[in-house]
Amino acid sequence: MQIDINNLIPAPLKDRFRERTSQVWGQKLVIQKGEWLKIKAPSGSGKTTLIHFLYKLRHDFEGDILWDGKNIRAIDATTLAAYRQQHISIVFQDLRLFPHLTARENINLKRVMQQPLYDESMIDQMAERLSIAPILSQQAATCSYGEQQRIAIIRAMMQPFDLLLMDEPFSHLDTENIERAAALIREECTKRQAAFILTDLEDDTHFAYTKQVDL
Repeated sequence: MQIDINNLIPAPLKDRFRERTSQVWGQKLVIQKGEWLKIKAPSGSGKTTLIHFLYKLRHDFEGDILWDGKNIRAIDATTLAAYRQQHISIVFQDLRLFPHLTARENINLKRVMQQPLYDESMIDQMAERLSIAPILSQQAATCSYGEQQRIAIIRAMMQPFDLLLMDEPFSHLDTENIERAAALIREECTKRQAAFILTDLEDDTHFAYTKQVDL
C-alpha cells in the first residue's frame, strides 16, 4: 500500500502551522510498501491529528491524501470498511479498547472481523511474549495503561494489513516491554512487507526507519 501526502494542512489550525517549519505539513511525502516512517514532534504539534487524517477519521484539512492513488475524500463507506479490515491497522493514542470486554475479547474483535488471519492460539502466544497472558481474562478497564497498550498492539496484529499506524504506542511501557513489543511489530510488518508509520515525542532506535521526519 502506498500513501501520498500532498500539501496537507489541518484547516482549523492552518495559520499556526504555516508559521512553523515542518517536513510533513504543507509538503509532499510518499510512504511506499515496506517503508518505515518515524514522525517526531512535541506535544500539540498535530501527531494524533495526522494519524486521524491518514486513517480517514477526520476530513478537516487542506491538501490531499491518496491511498494507492485514490483520493481518500472520494472513497465511499464500503471501500473504507474494506481498507480498514484488510489493509490498514492502527494503534490509537487513546487505545479505544472496550472497557467492559476482557483483554481477549478486545483482541478477538479484530481477529474475527473477516476471514481470520490467525488462529486464536496466536493471541496466547503474543500475550505470552508481551507478558500479559495472565490478564487476558480481565476486563480492559481493570488493566493498567501499560497493559492496555500491549492489548491494543496485539489487537492490531490480529488483522491483515499493508499499513500499520501507531500513535505514541509505547508511552507507558518500560524499556524491556518496549523492546518486546517492538520485536513483535518488526516481525509482523516484515512478514507482511507492510508500510509502518509511528509518531512519538523523541528519537528512538526501536526500528530501522527508512525515513524520519519532524512534524
